[in-house]
Amino acid sequence: MDTRQLNQFLLLAETLHFGRASEAAHVSASALSRAIRQLERELGVQLFDRDRRRVELTAEGQRLRDWARETLASLGDLRDTLHRESGSLRGEVSLYCSVTASYSFLYELLARLRRDHPGIDIKLHTGDPEDAVARVMSGSEDIAIGARPRRLPAGLAFHAITRSPLVFIERTTDAGRPPAPSTSSPRRPIRWGEVPMILPERGLARQRVEAWFRARGETPRVYAQVAGNEAIVSMVSLGLGVGVVPRIVLDNSPLADQVRVLPVRPALEPYEVGLFTLRRRLKTPLIAAFWTPQVGRSRTD
Repeated sequence: MDTRQLNQFLLLAETLHFGRASEAAHVSASALSRAIRQLERELGVQLFDRDRRRVELTAEGQRLRDWARETLASLGDLRDTLHRESGSLRGEVSLYCSVTASYSFLYELLARLRRDHPGIDIKLHTGDPEDAVARVMSGSEDIAIGARPRRLPAGLAFHAITRSPLVFIERTTDAGRPPAPSTSSPRRPIRWGEVPMILPERGLARQRVEAWFRARGETPRVYAQVAGNEAIVSMVSLGLGVGVVPRIVLDNSPLADQVRVLPVRPALEPYEVGLFTLRRRLKTPLIAAFWTPQVGRSRTD
């Protein structure tokens, strides 16, 4: 058993999905499955109940999850203590964010970090922002940038950077094709039941869109379910339907001039974007180097 195995186990324990966990761990689903079976053989217990439809932790798996979290956190604390005693901050911090966040926030964060703490190395991973919380909770990342959920998991700290509206978008009329059906006339209400929708396949935006439709007593006509906000903008720019993305994604997209924001009322609840880390690590020097007043305001509940 090593830290790599424990991180892979924790990713699966958090996501309960082999596909998402293997993607986050940068291994194939079959390699992750072999690693879990090897861990179960070493321990002599079954860690997950799994079939084709579901993955669930067993009681033994829950105990290993708690122990692995503590073990990896203690290892990180020891590393930080040794760095502190050396008189300067040195070491590696793993950071996870979306491609859009890397455009929008990373330069300011890393420029300040490089200036103040040149001995800190950054290991950057990019991917679906909906995985930000799971990757930090599993211990596979020290810090992640993502949208704050309505309720933070226990033990997770959040440090706000900015707010971004969540907007409906469609193709512009001068982009070569007409907008999606039933949205082009400003003189009549949008007939949402006729509008093909391009939605996130999961996560905070999907939850808020579905709540918005429920409040109207309507069911969205889902044309496509997409992982990644940038891909939603691309599909909308092709005239395939109406999408929902954070405004910050649209502002940083090379296709921004191919789509327009629909004036939908009531507006969706905006995103609050910021940093995530484990609360117990807030006082460790390498994490504290990120957690400064210049970035935003801290929230831990």
